[in-house]
Amino acid sequence: MRLPSILSFLVMLAAPQAAFAQVAVADSGDTGWMILCALLMLVAALPGLMLRHAGQTNVRNALSVMTQGTGVMAVVSLGWAIVGYSLVYAPGSDLLGGGANILLANLGQLRDGLTVPESAFVLFQMGPALIAVSLLVGAVAERIRIGWLLPFAFLWLLLVYVPVAHAIWAGGWLANLGVMDFAGGLVVHMVAGFSALALTLIAGARRERSNAGHSAVLSITGSALVWIGLSGLVGGWALGATDAAATALLNYHFAACAAALVWALLDRLLGARSSATGVPSGALAGIAAISASAALVGTGGAMMIGAIAALVCRLGASIINRRVDDNASIFIIHGLGGATGVLLLPLFALPLLGGVGFDANISLSGALTSQAIGLVIVALWAMVGSAIAALTVSIIIPMRVDAQTEAEGLDAAQHGQQGWDFR
Repeated sequence: MRLPSILSFLVMLAAPQAAFAQVAVADSGDTGWMILCALLMLVAALPGLMLRHAGQTNVRNALSVMTQGTGVMAVVSLGWAIVGYSLVYAPGSDLLGGGANILLANLGQLRDGLTVPESAFVLFQMGPALIAVSLLVGAVAERIRIGWLLPFAFLWLLLVYVPVAHAIWAGGWLANLGVMDFAGGLVVHMVAGFSALALTLIAGARRERSNAGHSAVLSITGSALVWIGLSGLVGGWALGATDAAATALLNYHFAACAAALVWALLDRLLGARSSATGVPSGALAGIAAISASAALVGTGGAMMIGAIAALVCRLGASIINRRVDDNASIFIIHGLGGATGVLLLPLFALPLLGGVGFDANISLSGALTSQAIGLVIVALWAMVGSAIAALTVSIIIPMRVDAQTEAEGLDAAQHGQQGWDFR
């Protein structure tokens, strides 16, 4: 299938129809696949990212970062059901969806153009939002009040994630410009990465940096769960149990493996030894990069995308880590990794390199221009929208804990092991 045909198909899927107009027959295999992929994303967000972030913090803050992860999951899940899904996928304008599906009202028995119930589509689409917001927790760990983080997460969903998801995945204005994103290179990884950069700059550095987390074992275990869980995002965006899903999963895994080995090699070349957490960090960079094009490139292209992303992110880490206090490297791995994959998509989609190819009216230069425009717009909006959300909440609730709480650790300060300051 040619690339524009795939994109047109995805845009068609994003146009809801009235429930009585559905004529397709539900397929239990496709429905089961979508539900399974949604559950895999929950595994990535809950135990996966929670364990990875906890392992990368000081032992005095491990419980706090896991609690924050649980809290934002709850807030964003409810926000998705109340208004998020409707503003992304209900009929509306090029800028935003409408209100037809507020509180998940008026869902069709089948999602138009699919063989799955719209409820399964809602469940699957909640996963990318939860992944994105869960990544932000690690970027500002050890210094942020949970009382600030929860309302921020809800506002961030509405101001940042929803407009970008609608613009690209629901046939909005960026999709009309030709911006391509198969499974979240832009919508999930870049949005989270550049939002994390904005938050770390606003929050400022920790008063006492812990350059290495207290438990590499927890970090690696969490990373492994994320590696497995994010396969649900890539495989599920085939929107059924199809050959496209299997192809996307193969490319996803190959890109992660190539990136893991390149990162380890660069660790060796730059630091004389490979770090225990370097391999999973490389794998996640490869995953962020291949997400935009997993079903659109060939096997060799997927490996090259993963390898190039690892090179960009590892070299970026050497420069950025000294200037930005993001102990979980969310901007480096997901921001830079996602951006690399977005820009490489048109090149490796060429049939010469094993990709699905372009229609005659789409040139390589035009596709590269569209991707670059989408990258710049999404990066800027993620940072601006995150700053607006952060500063708005900060008017009412301070963003950072006080110096004493930070020194004692968020786990133990004020109220024993439940030391959360909601003021």
